[in-house]
Amino acid sequence: MIALIWNIALMLIWVALTGSFTAPNLLLGFVLGYLILGLALRDTPEFAKYVGKVPKFIGFIGFFFWELLLSNLKVAYDVLTPTHHMCPGVIAMPLDAKTDGEITIVANLISLTPGTLSLDVSSDRKVLYLHVMYLVDRDAVIRSIKALEARVLEVLR
Repeated sequence: MIALIWNIALMLIWVALTGSFTAPNLLLGFVLGYLILGLALRDTPEFAKYVGKVPKFIGFIGFFFWELLLSNLKVAYDVLTPTHHMCPGVIAMPLDAKTDGEITIVANLISLTPGTLSLDVSSDRKVLYLHVMYLVDRDAVIRSIKALEARVLEVLR
């Protein structure tokens, strides 16, 4: 985690030195900071762990945006067509996330995706209650959401 903070600090230093606060310049600063940390901390175990997290995080971003696009298209199709395919319901999904931060991130990412909404967490933090717009196959919905949770936990742990 400290390597990430150093990488962000180096990115912000790069942006301050160039005087250009744009997305491409932020990305360039992040990549340059990553390379500098790679040279400076190449023999430390923390950087080895950090090196493994960055590709997982990039893969997660791509995965989440793909899921977000698919769910938006599904909801838009249902809104624009005369027949509705909605089959709303509430489900209880067992959680693999343990800490408050992990549960919060998983619940918020689920709520960001159209067609799903996090409602509550059980008092023992083992079950997340969700409202789902398309609850045709409960097991398929849970598998899909568990895939999202697994990717989040892969990045966080």
